[in-house]
Amino acid sequence: MDYVKPADVAKAMAETGLRKLALPPRDLMIRGILSGAILGAATSLAFTAATSTGQPLVGALIFPVGLIFIVLLGLELITGSFALVPLPWLDGGANAPSGAAVLTNWAWVFLANLIGSVAYGALLAIVLTDMGAIAPSGVASFIIKVAEAKTTGYAAFGAAGMVTVFVKAILCNWMVCLAVVLAMATNSTLGKIAAAYMPILVFFAQGFEHSVVNMFIIPTGMMMGAKVTLADWWLWNQIPVTLGNLVGGFVFTGLAIYTTYKPAAPVDAPSLAVHARVPAE
Repeated sequence: MDYVKPADVAKAMAETGLRKLALPPRDLMIRGILSGAILGAATSLAFTAATSTGQPLVGALIFPVGLIFIVLLGLELITGSFALVPLPWLDGGANAPSGAAVLTNWAWVFLANLIGSVAYGALLAIVLTDMGAIAPSGVASFIIKVAEAKTTGYAAFGAAGMVTVFVKAILCNWMVCLAVVLAMATNSTLGKIAAAYMPILVFFAQGFEHSVVNMFIIPTGMMMGAKVTLADWWLWNQIPVTLGNLVGGFVFTGLAIYTTYKPAAPVDAPSLAVHARVPAE
């Protein structure tokens, strides 16, 4: 009785996109900052589990709690917005949002995710190094190693590294957005947890590239001594990963599912105005 049919999920996808577009910058920033920090916390927990057990899969089993928190609280994550926010614009209709509105929404959420991720990373760096009083070890050393692998590690392979990081990002956000959409296929809290959990496990266990996760890992590693420059971070990871996440989330999940199950008529924006401040993930 809890199951929501795919056609109804497609309608919910477009309605969610409209609600996201209706949120003012203040709410986008607050919800986006929280999302960045929460994913950072989930990542550091996963890394702690992986280093303490010596089993990376244990970390992958734990990491999905971050996205589950975000889904249940209706927070803003740029990777999920890549799949959902463009749908009302593509759907058309007399009151369809503009392409500029979509880009503006993405810009606010991206900035907010970045602030939240870096802020949590700065706090964690203080904790792991006693505010710089001790050399990084344990999970701190692991974060440094991963930060270097995600930047200079790809740079060492040149064009092949750039293609690799881009494809990993596509595969990542295909799974992440699938988790967001699957959570709409159920009305129960436990159902949403289970539905969102599975695709996130798939992406994290295989080491795919998530732009917001990397907003935490790379600058945090840099704060603790990783041999990574700002140019390394943005040119060899953040920019190509963000673009890959856009392709994976929008094409593989948002556009694909909505195209085959879309409602016969565009979703009416005015009818959703009263829900503008309802959590939108």
